[in-house]
Amino acid sequence: MKHVAAPFFSLFLLANIPADAPSLLVIQTDEHNFRTLGCYRDTLTPEQAFIWGKQAEVKTPNIDWLAKHGALCTSFYATTPVCSPSRAALISGRYPQNTPVVTNNIPLSDEVVTFAELLRRQGYATGYVGKWHLDGSGKPQWQPKRNFGFADNRFMFNRGHWKKFEDTPDGPRVAARKNGRPSYDVAGADEESFATDWLSTKVIRFIETNKAKPFCMMVALPDPHGPNTVRAPYDTMFGHMKITMPRTMVNPGETQPFWGKIMAEKLQEQSMQRYFGMVKCIDDNVGRILDTLRKQGRLEDTMVVFTSDHGDLCGEHCRHNKGNPYEASAKIPFIMYYPPKVKAGTVINEALSCVDFLPTAFALLGHKTAGLEQGRDASALFRTGKAPADWKDLSFLRATGNTNSPSAWLCAVSDRYKLVYSNGGMPWFYDLEEDPDEIVNAFSQLKHRARIREMSAALMDYGTSCNEPFIALPRIKADMAWALSAVEPYTAQNPPATPAQTKGKAKRGKRNKTPTAP
Repeated sequence: MKHVAAPFFSLFLLANIPADAPSLLVIQTDEHNFRTLGCYRDTLTPEQAFIWGKQAEVKTPNIDWLAKHGALCTSFYATTPVCSPSRAALISGRYPQNTPVVTNNIPLSDEVVTFAELLRRQGYATGYVGKWHLDGSGKPQWQPKRNFGFADNRFMFNRGHWKKFEDTPDGPRVAARKNGRPSYDVAGADEESFATDWLSTKVIRFIETNKAKPFCMMVALPDPHGPNTVRAPYDTMFGHMKITMPRTMVNPGETQPFWGKIMAEKLQEQSMQRYFGMVKCIDDNVGRILDTLRKQGRLEDTMVVFTSDHGDLCGEHCRHNKGNPYEASAKIPFIMYYPPKVKAGTVINEALSCVDFLPTAFALLGHKTAGLEQGRDASALFRTGKAPADWKDLSFLRATGNTNSPSAWLCAVSDRYKLVYSNGGMPWFYDLEEDPDEIVNAFSQLKHRARIREMSAALMDYGTSCNEPFIALPRIKADMAWALSAVEPYTAQNPPATPAQTKGKAKRGKRNKTPTAP
């Protein structure tokens, strides 16, 4: 099925949808550390909530309002903590290897049916504003021809973390220019042109235009992803704050997993202050959007979801950015406001991931899915705040890339425990309650043996049923076989290297030599 762009006002009703049917608004940020949101800090111990210092915090009243009057998920994870794979999983309900967006800049398959396409077929007005990152390498590439059900995609751009936009007679464009080409420069950006403001204004206009009909809108803000720059007054708003280094930057532990190799990256105080500024600007614009829904009388019948594509380590474990299963990289905000079905103040302490969004949202909205989703319908959690009797508190995450990647990993995670298998080193097991800093590898502790076996069996079932190629990688396969056996104690599994591994090791040379398991 080919997905082509449709003119803004040419959408025709494909189904006789009632005018009072519920609407859907998805607000997605980029590379967002969950600790920057007040509602998430409230779920943590002070030691975990204020890892950059007791005074280093951002007030986020509008996003917090959504959590207070809706549901907050404390253990929601990016199915793959990298931009494109995570986004593909969220809009399709399918694991990245089946979309087949396993790393950035891979085009989404034409056969994917998104939540927007399903609602478009129902007669919804559909639109997308912001970063798309699912149509290959085009940058910025406005209004991709394949819109996957987002009929109004005039303000969809494929990729880039631009800071300043403008409207022209020829359509939208990046306003900051260098040598005639788009630039990430923020100079001169104001409340009309700064990316977060400009994109939010487009959302507001879409809501106003479609106030009399059901709509589906997704806005993907490019912040707080780097570069850590923001318009005035947010650029200096947190300049007075003293930023301290996270404990795991000062003391990352005696050993590190292969996938968490220390990068020795310093945390720059001013950079973190501007990161806070980006988050504050996002919250203020969420407030603008919510005010619009209120004025139009649409807030009570609109499901509002606030989430991100992945996290940002922001100095933890001597790293920045994302791409590994550490909490600050893989755990993301997920808040759902929907008064008809979701009770105010609901807190969900069960592990979920991006693939679970589509089936869950559609069950709550009362719509059928395409039946192609691989995620779970978690609507019972949102309706009651409690897990059904047959619910399994477990989600599955995967590394970016394919089987040629020497750093491939697979992860099974619950609200409390995290198990990671890697093709480049020994397995890691974390008890997040006893070790929230993720320093101690408890994989060899006998008290966890039964749980590791149970999680490994579930991970194997996922791999078999969802066409996960990583379960066949030599080291992962051998370590999982041990976990599923009755052999005690654990000894490092070292199967013969594949030709691809041998070739990759030769290319890396001594500098990036794969460490042996301790």
